[in-house]
Amino acid sequence: MPAERPVHSRRTVLRAGALTGLGLAGAQAAGASRADAAPASGAGYLVGRGLADATGEVAEVGMMGYGRFDQQAAGLHTRLRARAFVVADEASGRRVVLIVADSPMIFGSVHQAVLRRLAERYGDLYTEQNVLITATHTHAGPGGYSHHLLYNTTTFGFHRKTFEAVADGLFEAVRRAHDDLAPSELVLSHGTLTGASVNRSRSAFERNPRADRDHFPDAVDPLTTLLRVERAGRTVGAVNWFPVHSTSMSGDNRLISADNKGYAAYHWEREVHDVDYLSDGSPAFVSAFAQTNSGDMSPNLDLTPPTTPEDFARTRANGLRQYEAAAAQVHRPGVRLSGPVDSRLVYVDLSDVTVRPEFTGDGRTHRTSKPCVGAAMAAGSLEDGPAFPGFEEGENPFWDAVSDSVIYTVSPELAQAQAPKDVFVPIGEMNRVYPWVQERVPVMLVRIGRLHLIGIPGEVTICAGLRLRRTVAGIVGADLDDVLVAGYANAYFHYLTTPEEYDAQQYEGGSTLFGRWQLPALQQTAAELATALRDGTDLPLGPEAPDLSGKALSLQPGVVLDAPPVFRAFGDVLVGPRENYRAGERVEVVFAGAHPGNDLHRGGTYLEVQRQESGGTWRTVADDGDWATRFHWKRDGIAASRVTVTWDIPQGTVPGTHRIVYHGDARSVVGTLTPFTGTSPAFAVR
Repeated sequence: MPAERPVHSRRTVLRAGALTGLGLAGAQAAGASRADAAPASGAGYLVGRGLADATGEVAEVGMMGYGRFDQQAAGLHTRLRARAFVVADEASGRRVVLIVADSPMIFGSVHQAVLRRLAERYGDLYTEQNVLITATHTHAGPGGYSHHLLYNTTTFGFHRKTFEAVADGLFEAVRRAHDDLAPSELVLSHGTLTGASVNRSRSAFERNPRADRDHFPDAVDPLTTLLRVERAGRTVGAVNWFPVHSTSMSGDNRLISADNKGYAAYHWEREVHDVDYLSDGSPAFVSAFAQTNSGDMSPNLDLTPPTTPEDFARTRANGLRQYEAAAAQVHRPGVRLSGPVDSRLVYVDLSDVTVRPEFTGDGRTHRTSKPCVGAAMAAGSLEDGPAFPGFEEGENPFWDAVSDSVIYTVSPELAQAQAPKDVFVPIGEMNRVYPWVQERVPVMLVRIGRLHLIGIPGEVTICAGLRLRRTVAGIVGADLDDVLVAGYANAYFHYLTTPEEYDAQQYEGGSTLFGRWQLPALQQTAAELATALRDGTDLPLGPEAPDLSGKALSLQPGVVLDAPPVFRAFGDVLVGPRENYRAGERVEVVFAGAHPGNDLHRGGTYLEVQRQESGGTWRTVADDGDWATRFHWKRDGIAASRVTVTWDIPQGTVPGTHRIVYHGDARSVVGTLTPFTGTSPAFAVR
């Protein structure tokens, strides 16, 4: 029997423990907040907040981040969300958009698709010049949404459903932020967060000059920055920047997850502010936890890759640390921002940049080169999750010999630009045949009052980030703490290390594709952007990245047919719950299901935990976006599916009668989709 339509006003079950850890926040976020600025006068800002579901496929799609062919998604733990903030200067009318997506990377394909959608809706109001899209870099998201082949190898090609879900979710977040525009105050503050990150490439870090190393005495960047949105004296939104990899979830995990930064945002929105993600109304609070220069920052403090299922607890713990450090700043005065809103973006062909002597550091002119992969890149980061066996960080003499003598011969010019990297894969040459990686990349600079964000399309180490920040701060006259790298922005080119770190050829250096002078080239570009922003001048757009949407290869077939097990119907309960449970126990129900790729339920849910109210109505208290629920999918034979839904009953759950509801969609042999619902027997929580 289908379940009654639930009433979507819930979360009483989530309130218990919502403020956990706040007593630690002050200690972890101590110092660095400013309290010397007066409220802005005159014209202020209009700010809008938007929140949308950007979850792609959750079954039989390669997961992105660890580069493992065996990491194929088999369910969902938490949904991936896009959070957007539109900031408009009432005085000038200029505006910028910041999107923070629970996504492994923002590929150029997504950047182009979102801009196209925005142009169709708003004309030239939102363009590449004022839209900054960044990823949290979760390593537990679905892949297959790039138009460059290297990133689709472990996903067996392009997955259009995931691509459309990501692009639609990001666009929808901006649309909602646009509709939410209202007079607001922006407050900027800084703090220090330790115990949430460690340098996973210490030997490379130690090669940097003392001026860099002294800025990070513990070899980590502890700066946590908060930009909060206030209306009528109430905080209604916040963006936090803190550098740490979203690799708390293991490479052995098979459930889609937003990882540590996603949990931090979820906790602040859902468990603290009771935000209902399934509601159509404007949320009372939107929080984004964005990346900065996290290239060598790991959340795994023991420098050991996590295991599963222990990684769930590690993910939550790291996310709570980030939340606590951010939330502690809400109660500090901070700086009430005033001043211009502005931005610039240019495209740079990183394969062909002449770097001037003032940026190279040795008084000579140097050049970047065509992208090349070092053997250290194939090894993966051994501290967060190794990739391919047989490779090591640092020297790989066997593979270097194979490459030099068997596969190809590197030209002297390429060898010089890439030295000391021994080229393992000349991926730039492969680009001539088919697009493997992006060479023409966007670089961006955004100003919101005194805050400056340098949009870099890759993974920037803390010392590389420091040099970029110093370059921009010196030109625009800003305090260094008010200039941040916005990593994973608008496209993806792998890593960005300092030349000294590059020489070590650890994983990060082997993944710095365009050679030893890639950072100086980008410092040169950042200087041009900063000068234009300071002087109010425009820059040529540069060589735009081509649209490759017609070249994407899809190698994995879609769902052909769903069939229930013999003598069963879709939605039947195969394994039911017990009659009674207590808080802290796990409820598990198994259903005769269908492939979840038939309908991604974006903006909805595959499951509901419902509690019976007085009068017999059922109210939803949890869904598939909640931390306490898990949705497991498994193929049963050829066309049948087993769906297992679990609910870890939180402490403080209101006692009463509950049930589990599963929503599926079955595909017939002719391709027709038929939605169905399965409902478990009721059980008591005492």
